Amino acid sequence: MPLRGFFPPKTATGNSSLIPSPPWRYSGDLLTVEYRTDPDRVHELLPEPLEPAEEDPGAVALIWADWQSCSTSGDELLDPVRAQYKEAFAVVRCSYRGRTYSRCVYIWVDKDFAIARGLHQGYPKKLGSIHQTRPHPFGPAPRIEPGARFGATLAAADRRLAQAVVTLREPCATNGFVNGHPMAHHRWLPAIEPGRRPAVDELIESGAASVEAGQAWRGEADLELFDAPTEELARLEVREPIAAYYRQVGVVWDGGRLLQTDTSGTE
Repeated sequence: MPLRGFFPPKTATGNSSLIPSPPWRYSGDLLTVEYRTDPDRVHELLPEPLEPAEEDPGAVALIWADWQSCSTSGDELLDPVRAQYKEAFAVVRCSYRGRTYSRCVYIWVDKDFAIARGLHQGYPKKLGSIHQTRPHPFGPAPRIEPGARFGATLAAADRRLAQAVVTLREPCATNGFVNGHPMAHHRWLPAIEPGRRPAVDELIESGAASVEAGQAWRGEADLELFDAPTEELARLEVREPIAAYYRQVGVVWDGGRLLQTDTSGTE
C-alpha cells in the first residue's frame, strides 16, 4: 500500500500529514511597521546571487499577523486549533537579475504546521510567542479609526525580541512598500553526508495566487528591538521610522517558481 500525505509523516491514509497540499488559504489582520536600518545589515543577510535593492536598500518591514488558514476544503476553520496561528516576520528588499523582490529574513510562528509550510516555501520559521491587539466594534478594544492604538509583542526562547505601539491616523492606498513584491527565498536542506553539497539548494520566487484586501490605514509606531542570545533581529536596528499600517487581507498561496538551483557553489 503506498504511503500518502503531502508532508511527513506519511501514512496509509495521509490523515497524519502535518500540512495538506496547496492551495492554502489565509484570512488575517496585519500590523506593519516600516523603518530604515543600516543598509550593510540588510546586505549581510542576502546570500548570492541576491544583491541589495537599488532604491532604499536599508528599508525594513516588521510585520505582525493574526491568521486563520485552511486548505481547499475549509475543514480546519471548524477545528480552530488547526487553523489559527500568529506570526511576526522581518522583510527586506533585494534584487535578482535586475528585478526587485521582497525577502523574509527572520520569522517566528506559534504552531508547528506553520513551521512546516515555511520549510516548503523557503521561510526561515522558528517558534515564538506573538501577540497583537485585535480590533472590535464594541467595548474597550480599538476601532479602526483615527487615533486607534494597537500593541504588538514578539518573544522567542523566553526573551522579548520586539515590541511596538501603532497609532492609526488616516486611510491610505497600501500597507507599505517593503513587502510589496514577489518573494525571493531559498529552500535549503543540508546533505546527510558531511562535506557534500546541500541535498536541496534552490532560489525560488513565491507570491500570492490571489489577494483580497480591506481598507489600509497608516499611522506611526513606537518600535523597540531587544538583544537575545540566539536571535539577531536587533542587528536590524531602527535608524529612521517610515510609517506603520493596519490592514485585513485574504490570500491564496498555490506554489512558486524555480529561479536557480545550486546557489552555494561549494562542496
